[in-house]
Amino acid sequence: MDKREVATSINMAAIKELCAEYEKYNYINPDLYERYDIKRGLRNQDGTGVMAGITRICNVHGYLINEGEKEPIDGELIYRGIDVKEIVESCNKEERFGYEEVVYLLLFGTLPTRRQLESFQNLMQEMRELPEYFFDDMILKAPSNNIMNKLARSVLALYSYDDEAESDLLEVEMRKSLQIIARLSNIMVKAYQVKKSHYDNGSLILHPLISGMSTAENILSLLRPDRRFTREEALLLDTCLILHAEHGGGNNSTFTCRVMTSSGTDAYSAYAGAIGSLKGPRHGGANIQAIHMLEHIKAGVHNWEDKDEIREFLKKIIRGEAGDGSGLIYGMGHAVYTKSDPRAIILKANAMKLAKDTPFEAEFKILEAVEELTPGVFAELKGSEKAMCANVDLYSGLVYKMLGIPEDLFTPIFACSRMAGWSAHRMEEMCCNKRIIRPAYKAISKKRPYTPLDQR
Repeated sequence: MDKREVATSINMAAIKELCAEYEKYNYINPDLYERYDIKRGLRNQDGTGVMAGITRICNVHGYLINEGEKEPIDGELIYRGIDVKEIVESCNKEERFGYEEVVYLLLFGTLPTRRQLESFQNLMQEMRELPEYFFDDMILKAPSNNIMNKLARSVLALYSYDDEAESDLLEVEMRKSLQIIARLSNIMVKAYQVKKSHYDNGSLILHPLISGMSTAENILSLLRPDRRFTREEALLLDTCLILHAEHGGGNNSTFTCRVMTSSGTDAYSAYAGAIGSLKGPRHGGANIQAIHMLEHIKAGVHNWEDKDEIREFLKKIIRGEAGDGSGLIYGMGHAVYTKSDPRAIILKANAMKLAKDTPFEAEFKILEAVEELTPGVFAELKGSEKAMCANVDLYSGLVYKMLGIPEDLFTPIFACSRMAGWSAHRMEEMCCNKRIIRPAYKAISKKRPYTPLDQR
């Protein structure tokens, strides 16, 4: 045992004692939340979100309130008034990349003309390069086993390379947001290559940027050792970026960005905070959990085509007897969507085409069975009639897997895409709200006198 391990064992023994002390004095009875009408998770009793602001950026529509009752409907994801399905369909029809167009739409509120889009794409390409010595000092010399943490640290570190980091002028904020959107995928792949070399005994492969590439093409070009990929693969990744770019002001990471922005903090701090939020397995990290769940099903189900056997295994997962023990079926259910998640529908269709006649087809059919069977299993075991649909995480992990993207990058790619939405919301918060976000908490500790040290 080396010195570091000895120190850790000694400290952990003391920390365990402190944890026992903590648990004695910090229990909150769950019944109190109902007694004081507390909106846990900023949600109403019917599961709808507490209204906390107004936005022009995005509408996530998943139900209607009909005479006081929630009525399930097919989900819609609307970017600046335009259904995301129309954006994806248009890009697919013309076989062109659309993420940069979506970034423009989210930030400025209007679709660019062809000339505006070309100019914007050129600007984004120019901004992809990292500051001098940034890679060496911030990535290579300080490898991280978790790419999301490295993204957050790197974004925060960019503050030190910006002479206008504290300026809140609109043109400066716009420049900062565009630079971070452009640079994040470059940082992500470089951080992964360093992680692979330092922790996984892999080769450190660093490619220079190639001019003229879309964000999706750039990611695949930097990631693959031989830099080779098909246009079909790049277009599918582009679709993923479009679908993950924005999801309303109330999702956890965007709300984090808006809360931090409302305090007056700098852009780098706000975006780093959003990345930290997205890392969580209840938010952006759920796509990894869905893939892990798929592996548990593959190992625990003898006949992958037997829906009865899959149904019984799903019951075990919900009871905490299988899977990761959490009782959660990842990729199913959503805070807003009820009958369907439009992102899941689009990704499922693309996953189906990519998986057909490949070894991934069997895995795809398992996920289809999970989507079909989970609502009935959940209703049977929980006695709930709540509408439940597949969410984007059920299929996104498999799509990334089929594209040869390592699991380490599932959530970081989500972050690279969502930086567009975070930027739009930060600037809207700065320009329109101008009031610090400060909800209230009910204090339940009773007042008591201070006891002198020698009397305790």
